[in-house]
Amino acid sequence: MGHWFHDSIVATGRLPLFCFFCGFVVGFLFIRFSVRMIRAQVRWWPGNVKPGGTHIHHVVFGVVFMLLGGVIGLALPDNLIGWRAGFAALFGVGAALVLDEFALILHLDDVYWAKAGRTSIDAVFAAIAVTGLILLRVTPIGVGDVNDARALYPGLGGWLIGAGYTLFNLALVVITLLKGKIWTGLVGIFIPLLTVIGAIRLSRPDAPWARWRYARRPRKLRRARRREERIRKPLIRAKIAVQEFVSGKPDAEPPEAAPTGEPTADATSAKPRSAEADEPRER
Repeated sequence: MGHWFHDSIVATGRLPLFCFFCGFVVGFLFIRFSVRMIRAQVRWWPGNVKPGGTHIHHVVFGVVFMLLGGVIGLALPDNLIGWRAGFAALFGVGAALVLDEFALILHLDDVYWAKAGRTSIDAVFAAIAVTGLILLRVTPIGVGDVNDARALYPGLGGWLIGAGYTLFNLALVVITLLKGKIWTGLVGIFIPLLTVIGAIRLSRPDAPWARWRYARRPRKLRRARRREERIRKPLIRAKIAVQEFVSGKPDAEPPEAAPTGEPTADATSAKPRSAEADEPRER
């Protein structure tokens, strides 16, 4: 195991990337464990950081860690590989703290425990997948393609072949993303065969591609909706189950107000609550 690690990670110069990956995963698991303990109001677990009554979200600490790890890691000489790896791990922890609150940055609202907060988990899983593929030496589209083509076909012809191949694959990635297949498009940047499949197959019914291309093709739209019900929705339910197992279930959304402006049955039967009960739950 030690020889494999040295030959595959250290000797290839990927030790900082490996430490970043480990720091990212450990940082994400720790912060999710922490916020779930705070949400459960476990007495012995430290609570939120609130100096002067201001709740400091952990994205703030993440930005600080990323700046420290990134700037110092770049400033260190290449021969100090151990220190560079350590600051890469710190950068990974900071990136995990930032992406764990990605939904808050996106919406500019505290949606951490709302359904919209699942966007943060999607961002974290995407970062783990992309970093893992790079760590496994799966190169993204365009990295080395032009040079490989020029090695086979010297001169301008090789450059044109390599550039054309790269642009073609990037176009497939864009089409796949427009069809609403986000994961297929992201992973397809590293495995082009996936974008070929994603670009050929039907779009998701609510994706931009379906709105643009299926408006006058009702048969294709019906097929897309049937496929969404039969295949996509069970996969989404499985993904949500995994997300909730890792990150916790979101809060139940409050019922919508009655359209006539009259109080609902639940509102009229509800008893007055104390001001303390009306305070928002923090994490």
